[in-house]
Amino acid sequence: MIELIHLFKHFGNLTAVSDINLVVPRGEFFAVLGPNAAGKTTTIKILAGLIKPTSGSARVGGFDVQTHPLEARRRLAYVPDFPFLYEKLTPWEFFRFTGQMFQMDHARIQSAAHDLIERFSLEAYVNKPIEGLSHGTRQRVAIVSALLHDPEVFVIDEPMVGLDPQHARVVKDVLKERSLAGMTVFVSTHQLSVAEEMADRIGIIHQGRLVALGTREELRRQSGASGPLEETFLALTAKEPPISPGGNG
Repeated sequence: MIELIHLFKHFGNLTAVSDINLVVPRGEFFAVLGPNAAGKTTTIKILAGLIKPTSGSARVGGFDVQTHPLEARRRLAYVPDFPFLYEKLTPWEFFRFTGQMFQMDHARIQSAAHDLIERFSLEAYVNKPIEGLSHGTRQRVAIVSALLHDPEVFVIDEPMVGLDPQHARVVKDVLKERSLAGMTVFVSTHQLSVAEEMADRIGIIHQGRLVALGTREELRRQSGASGPLEETFLALTAKEPPISPGGNG
């Protein structure tokens, strides 16, 4: 469902993304890890169609994000680390707006929103202006809005930002359930525990390159570390990236 093909992104003399090749199939829960400024968010923004790659391509459901943007975006939902919401709207109004953008009829919007509102404990907030909601509540509103049209591909950057443990658990459970039902989940996170607990495969980006790719056990073998994912991550990001990308999916 997701294909990144010889992806490069330059900002002046800075190479933020360098020859990333990756395939994430339907229904996989994929987590990408990396130090600060490793290129994770740039890669995600290319995948979401927010910025253009310098070269290479990103595809969603077989559609190139740049040459067939509408077809790709119909299949994708994206939640950034600090999502933009229309603050003068209530969550209910925002959900209706989002559903209409994806050409959902009123009955489908009502049904999908009702189920997600209950699951994410938003009943007390749906008729209050978004501008008065806490950061964690806004994050839940953004996630519900993104899930509303039942996307084939769900991309989220730092999903647990601002969430308390109870609602972080809900997000994990919902995303894993959707993944098992066939939705491709692509998560970027600094929380190694999220990747270790949830991901089918993990990619590690370091200095713009995909330096490691595989299951938790495969990454441990690649790194030579035998302990938790933290040791694997530190071992793989302590050294300079290789000249060629470290993994192809």
